[in-house]
Amino acid sequence: MLKVGLTGGLATGKSYVSVRLEKLGCHVIQADQLGHDVLRRGGEAFEDVLAEFGAEILGEDREIDRKALGAIVFPAPAKLAKLSSLVHPHVFRRQEKFFQEVLRADPRGIAVVEAAIMIESGSHERYDRLILVVCPEELQIRRFVERGGTETEARDRLARQLPLDQKRKFAHFVIDTSETFQETDKQVRDVYDHLKQEAK
Repeated sequence: MLKVGLTGGLATGKSYVSVRLEKLGCHVIQADQLGHDVLRRGGEAFEDVLAEFGAEILGEDREIDRKALGAIVFPAPAKLAKLSSLVHPHVFRRQEKFFQEVLRADPRGIAVVEAAIMIESGSHERYDRLILVVCPEELQIRRFVERGGTETEARDRLARQLPLDQKRKFAHFVIDTSETFQETDKQVRDVYDHLKQEAK
């Protein structure tokens, strides 16, 4: 089994690429979804995060309101680091369980984990291969705004991420999503073909 990390920057098209890889036959999981799961009431990180940041992060449904939590941690690097220390270990354990399940079910398969800050957190070193999804910064901002965000929010988030040019040196494969869907699909297929050969 081949362990593959899939990362990129804000609104570069990671999720689109992950969907295409899954349709080609990869086993795919999103680290963001795992993060959401461990923060839910009853999840492994819920009580610790609530104790650290207080009841003001709870919504009307008594679940953690991720927007409220984000408003607290994103402007404060120390608080963001603390949140990461409470959440990431549980996410990594769930990823390991995912790898074990794929290995049992498909020993020559390709297990893909999609995560936004994989390189920043150092977790990229846990994978056999790393795919980086890129596009120009102005396109990242435009896509983010089209999804309902603001340009200020986009630039704030980009400032907290390692620039794509610096991420390139860690990547085994780079997929550029700045052209048509058809062009992106072709790049994804090429990368998949390489990975399939390695997985054998």
